[in-house]
Amino acid sequence: MIDFLKHTRIYTIISLVVIAAGIASIILWRFEYSIDFVGGTSLEYQVDKNLDGDKVSQLIEKQEVKVQEITIVRNKIVIRTNAIDEKMEKSLRESLAKEMKTKITVLRTETVGPTIGAETVRKTLVASGIAALGILAYIAYAFKKFNFALAAIVALVHDILVVVGSYSLISFFFGAQLDTLFVTALLTTMSFSVHDTIVVFDQIREYEHRYGKGDIYNYANRALTDTMVRSLNNSMTIIFMLIALVLLGGTTIRFFAVTLLIGTITGTYSSPFIATPVAVWLESRKKK
Repeated sequence: MIDFLKHTRIYTIISLVVIAAGIASIILWRFEYSIDFVGGTSLEYQVDKNLDGDKVSQLIEKQEVKVQEITIVRNKIVIRTNAIDEKMEKSLRESLAKEMKTKITVLRTETVGPTIGAETVRKTLVASGIAALGILAYIAYAFKKFNFALAAIVALVHDILVVVGSYSLISFFFGAQLDTLFVTALLTTMSFSVHDTIVVFDQIREYEHRYGKGDIYNYANRALTDTMVRSLNNSMTIIFMLIALVLLGGTTIRFFAVTLLIGTITGTYSSPFIATPVAVWLESRKKK
């Protein structure tokens, strides 16, 4: 048996440093939001020659359209503007084709109003809250221990803070946009985090049924020793797949894969090193 819990202070310091860095990034730099949250129009065109981004921006603004961002990769151009209608988009496209002397093929156009963006934020918060309450109720019922449920929620909040803070850093340094794919990755991380925690808690419960109410510290260490290899094997298969997506996947899903990768790593870490120590601490206090 390995005494994992004797290093609880080190685990706490590591988590606090990572979370503090993320919170500092959120305060200082916040996020780069996609149109899913702030509203606007996203235009994706295929052109037959390389274009100068500054000239494209100047030409668009002559049409009294505010340019938020222009990205040009080879012969593909992505333009983010304030919300415009189909008529304005057609006029803008024809003007670009004429002035830049290029053939333009529409790959994608998307317009989201500010009201829909605000509703997306609200629904994201509500979905996260419902998921957390559901997890709390389920674990409390399944294990008949509210302390286990509380420990799982602490680990869950830990993982959310790590993922959100890390994404703020990625947004600042690499230009990742906060969009609905990020919300999907965040909710997936929540489920993955609790999955590993339940496995450890179930093993602790098995020891209590087999040997009676004994030393929770000892049972927790034995449970971690028994389940660690299984958790690592399970996580590594997911991590290898996500690394492949990050390296070889397209730009559309790259940051989605990065978010899932961070969530998988922190979820694997938090179950044995955050949730279990918190559960042991709460159970120990209850017996005093």
